Amino acid sequence: MIRFFLCVFAASLHCNAGEDLQKFPNCTLVDAPWADGDSFSVRFPDGKEQTIRLYGADCIEMHINGDDSNARRLLDQRRYFGIDGILLAKSFGEAAKVETAKLLAKPFTVYTTFADGRGDGRFARVYGFVEAADGKNLSAWLVSQGLARALGVIRQLPDGTAGKEWKEQLADLELTAARAGRGAWAKTDWDKLPKIRKEARDEIAELEIAKGIQQAQEGKPININHAARDELMTLPDVGEKTAIAIIEARPYKALEDLHRAKGIGPGIFAKIRNLITITPP
Repeated sequence: MIRFFLCVFAASLHCNAGEDLQKFPNCTLVDAPWADGDSFSVRFPDGKEQTIRLYGADCIEMHINGDDSNARRLLDQRRYFGIDGILLAKSFGEAAKVETAKLLAKPFTVYTTFADGRGDGRFARVYGFVEAADGKNLSAWLVSQGLARALGVIRQLPDGTAGKEWKEQLADLELTAARAGRGAWAKTDWDKLPKIRKEARDEIAELEIAKGIQQAQEGKPININHAARDELMTLPDVGEKTAIAIIEARPYKALEDLHRAKGIGPGIFAKIRNLITITPP
């Protein structure tokens, strides 16, 4: 089991400190039917609303409604937690939303650089850290309760803790939650987990082959400075983790700068070179 977690977390991504975080105390949660545990609307002290996507935590999808992309993510998350049943997995997404609303019932603090946090290009959102009234880091709390996996964009914490160190802290929290059987980990079928995860790998491989005859066309290049996660995933050999790495390494001044994104080697760059474009950040 330990080896399994080490392999998973080695794939988690992190970025440099980058721009300085801006602090916004006394924010409030905006009730919205589309919100979930890791993505929700916040009202800032000046009255403006902004959708925040948490750094470092990925809650199970609960809003599908005919969306194939979210349905695939839910399937992947079910397999990640080793849950035997898609509706059971989805229920933990609903539990994460309830937990987030509970923790943010009192005014809280948001830290953000307003970096583009879109997964789906149809919806605008920015990455941020959220600190509850009692001082809890929401991302870390959700992971520690087994209501999110330690996956997603990582950066330096507001207190100066390096992104790499925070990634390791989240990994430890997830391992502890799994060992204690908290949240979704309470329903993990450890005997079936190897088979379930192999199914996930096989499906990803099939989707990669299929993507070669879909999407990403030379006449419609993808802007690597602004594309959402799902758009980047239409590029050959670019899966979710690589798409996140591309987002983390922004902004780019030249296409060749894409090499600094984890997972983009000479081979993949050659495949996507004519399918991408760039505009100034």
